Amino acid sequence: MTSADDEGAGTVKVFPKQAVAGVLAASAAYVGGWAALEPHSFYDSFPGLGRRWVSVLVAYDEHLVRGVGGLYLALMTISGWAALRPRAATFRLVGLAWEVFSVPHLAFHAAHLNMYEVGDRVGNVVALGGTVALAAVLLVTQRSPAARRRAG
Repeated sequence: MTSADDEGAGTVKVFPKQAVAGVLAASAAYVGGWAALEPHSFYDSFPGLGRRWVSVLVAYDEHLVRGVGGLYLALMTISGWAALRPRAATFRLVGLAWEVFSVPHLAFHAAHLNMYEVGDRVGNVVALGGTVALAAVLLVTQRSPAARRRAG
C-alpha cells in the first residue's frame, strides 16, 4: 500500500510504517491501560511475569502512575490513528512524539539500572530502546525512485 507524501515528494510505502505504528499503539495500550486503570497493580507488578521495574525505583504515587498511564494512552491514540490513517506527515509526527518521550525515558532508566538483576537490566534497555528504534523508523522519509530522480 502506498500513500501520497504530504509534501508531494512522491509516494511512501506505508504498510511497514503502519505495522510499526500498530506495535507502538499496542505497547502503549498495555502500559497505559494498566497504569491508568490499576495504578497500584502497575506500580507493584510492571512489566508482569513476576518482574518489578517500577516499585524498586520510587515510592508509590497514584497521581504520577495515572499520569504516566494517560501519557501512554495519548501515544496509543496517535499511533493507532497513524496505523489506520496512513500519511507521511502523520508518521513523522507520531515518531517525533514517541522520541520526545522515549529518549529521556530511556536515558533515565539507563542511568538507574543498578538496582535490577541482569535480566531486568537487559529487559529495561531492550524494551525502552525498542520504542526509540521503532519511533525512528516512523521519522524516516521514503520517496519513490521517480521522486528521487526529479530531486536530482
